[in-house]
Amino acid sequence: MIDKNKLLAAIEAAGTLKDLEAARVAALGKSSELAAALKTLGAMPEVERKARGAELNVIREAVEAAIEARKSSLESVEINAKLAANPADVSLSYEGARRGKIHPLSQVQDELVQIFGRMGFKMAEGPDIEDDWHNFGALNFTPEHPARDSQATFFIDADHLLRTQTSDVQIRAMEENGAPIKIITMGRVYRCDWDATHCPMFHQIEGLYIGEKVSMANLKGCLEDFLKAFFETDDVPMKLRPHYFPFTEPSVEVDIRCTIENGELKIGPNGKRWLEILGAGMVHPQVLRNVGVDPEKYQGFAFGTGIERLAMLKYGIPDMRKMFEGDARWLSYYGFDAGDVPTLAAGLSRR
Repeated sequence: MIDKNKLLAAIEAAGTLKDLEAARVAALGKSSELAAALKTLGAMPEVERKARGAELNVIREAVEAAIEARKSSLESVEINAKLAANPADVSLSYEGARRGKIHPLSQVQDELVQIFGRMGFKMAEGPDIEDDWHNFGALNFTPEHPARDSQATFFIDADHLLRTQTSDVQIRAMEENGAPIKIITMGRVYRCDWDATHCPMFHQIEGLYIGEKVSMANLKGCLEDFLKAFFETDDVPMKLRPHYFPFTEPSVEVDIRCTIENGELKIGPNGKRWLEILGAGMVHPQVLRNVGVDPEKYQGFAFGTGIERLAMLKYGIPDMRKMFEGDARWLSYYGFDAGDVPTLAAGLSRR
């Protein structure tokens, strides 16, 4: 007959966690009386087995509960002993936690959200790992296009890669929602570049507006409003210079008139040079066909630029690579205090 009271007394008498573990093994281990009694149940008649099994379960549950209670008590004693041996001096003065800074990239992304949110754009998101169709094929890249070269793109296998632009999200959004559509996409993209103005990983923003009567005039007006708001000026001299992109026709590079003095960008009619700021154009009819949109009924524009580029121009950052090095001194100089950043409660709604 198993003496339950004796087992409980041994558990209660344990003075340390090590002693408690020894008591647990003695009471519930493979060589314990309880384990031996449980092994005999199989040879008993059914009625006797049920009665004996219920009795043994009561003993086991009581022992397990006692062990947990004693363990909790001993752990509290151990913690209190450690605290008593190494008391904390609560009278020491508190200097306060160091306030962090908002990274320029985060600040610029918030500014973009606010600006395009006011224009009625919605946010669309997609995967960083993309298939060839959404990253190249649907965007009218021919098989021999140099962007498909492994020296320019990070391929995972023959059909999957790290996306080279966020245009893949535009394709996915049109496949899912058709037209009309008015979205922006922001996110990480990846290319084999590394110098003061290029990194293997960077961030892009792209816009897409497809409707029945969308024209180049709408594109120009949208970009003028964006640049005025972003660079906080009432006058942004801008020109659209013919260019080539596989996914737009006609395609343009957008230049703004400016002056750069001592690393500071000044935009205005008195600028002495033209600076390329982004690429844009009317969405190619074949791209619309690729996603099931009728180009005879719908047309629209797309534009895109690097978010790091915008941050460098607006805040005078000379080297793009420094943004990703995690240097607290750099962030202290270029970062923004939370109290100085405008509240962006309006923001962009999600697609």
